[in-house]
Amino acid sequence: MAEPTLGRILAGFAADTSFRSLPGDVVVSVQQRVLDVLGLCVAAHRLPTSAAIVSYVRDQGGAAQAHVVGGGPGGSPAPLAALANGVLAHSLDYDDTHLPSVLHPSASVVPTALAAAELSGASGEEVVRAIAIGLEVCARLGMAGYDPQAGNSTFFERGQHATSICGTLGGSVAAGLLLGLDAEGLLDCLGVAASMASGLIESNRTGGTVKRLHCGWAAHAAVTAADLVRRGFTGPPTVLEGRFGFFQAFLGGNYEAAQITGGLGVEWAVPGIFFKPYPANHFTHTAVDAARALREQGLDPDRVDRLVLGVPAPVVRTIGQPIEVKRAPETGYQAQFSGPYAVVTGLLGGGGLGASLDDYTDELARDPRRRALMAKVEVVADDRATAIFPAQFPAILTAVDSDGREWRQEVLTNRGGPDRPLSEAELTGKFLDNTKGRLPVGRAAEVAERVRGLTGLAHVSELLRPLAELEDGDE
Repeated sequence: MAEPTLGRILAGFAADTSFRSLPGDVVVSVQQRVLDVLGLCVAAHRLPTSAAIVSYVRDQGGAAQAHVVGGGPGGSPAPLAALANGVLAHSLDYDDTHLPSVLHPSASVVPTALAAAELSGASGEEVVRAIAIGLEVCARLGMAGYDPQAGNSTFFERGQHATSICGTLGGSVAAGLLLGLDAEGLLDCLGVAASMASGLIESNRTGGTVKRLHCGWAAHAAVTAADLVRRGFTGPPTVLEGRFGFFQAFLGGNYEAAQITGGLGVEWAVPGIFFKPYPANHFTHTAVDAARALREQGLDPDRVDRLVLGVPAPVVRTIGQPIEVKRAPETGYQAQFSGPYAVVTGLLGGGGLGASLDDYTDELARDPRRRALMAKVEVVADDRATAIFPAQFPAILTAVDSDGREWRQEVLTNRGGPDRPLSEAELTGKFLDNTKGRLPVGRAAEVAERVRGLTGLAHVSELLRPLAELEDGDE
């Protein structure tokens, strides 16, 4: 009998899990995540990096195996389609988040599965199964690298992007399932994909757009790994826990095996992955909510003298330092990582579900009224928020108005997670908001309807083909 390595346990789980055995909430969650990712892919076409990746893929030529969102009707080789769609999905910082691992599973796994499904001619039912399993593998690998004592990911502390690293392995299992591989083949997918997984997060500190590439590269590697395995490549069965394996190479041998095996196939992480209601760093979302609540209670933004945003201590460095930069972002992208800007967005009122892409523009980042309000915001560590982090990203906002009255609002749970889920109508609204100006309203509604009926589609090309050609938009 083969040694029950961690990789073999994951591969066995994947091979043995049928569509019919998936819990109903997992199936619904997967369909919602497909809709979310497709909307993000459309919306991302406003970015220069999106034009760059689409043109790069077009220039490579090759067999028309899968569609790129906005890439034209002809199609591209499946790994390249996955590359482009993965870049698009992650580029706006609007994709879903698993906590407390703080990785973004769908931006890699969904583009991988859609490309592999088009390549293999898989049905909607088959792609839902593959995505569910790929997301689960991704999340469990991320949690294996989470250090509860430090309250942070060991991947992150070592400068590695767990999203793309774990996404490569989770995606390879999803692709392998869609290409018809058995448990041994899926184990080989993990073994091959682990040698392709990558992603450094230094750009979060000092700039650059390379982070937008990470989920695309993960999806490209995942499809490639699975396709090479079905052609005969193999990987080590001890790829995860081996002396020179994944956990040693990425985490210095510090990992929690129980996060992979505990409740596998019974307790699913997928429905608990947080959707993002706002297109900004996830740490800022409760700040938007707290400011919105104070505005709805009657606080007049023009009569505010002082604002104090209390957040978890580890969050201050991301959304509150250096404070002079966070109070005066030069671009919409910088505003996405600013606690003061999040507060102002909530106070002034945003679009979409409370803050939309139109609220994070270069012009608004430099708007004098917003700058004046941001100058009044302090970002401080709050002990109560720190105790809750990273299971949630709480915010406690205190305002003092020109009459000396103090206003206070606590938001201790994130909208879009299990405690405050987004409704089907809200998720559809996010999709329609993300596709406006690029996709005719009727076609957008048709795509949303097809995603809701994804399990009944004979072929996922029915879903991708209407998104291959987009309008120019307003940008």
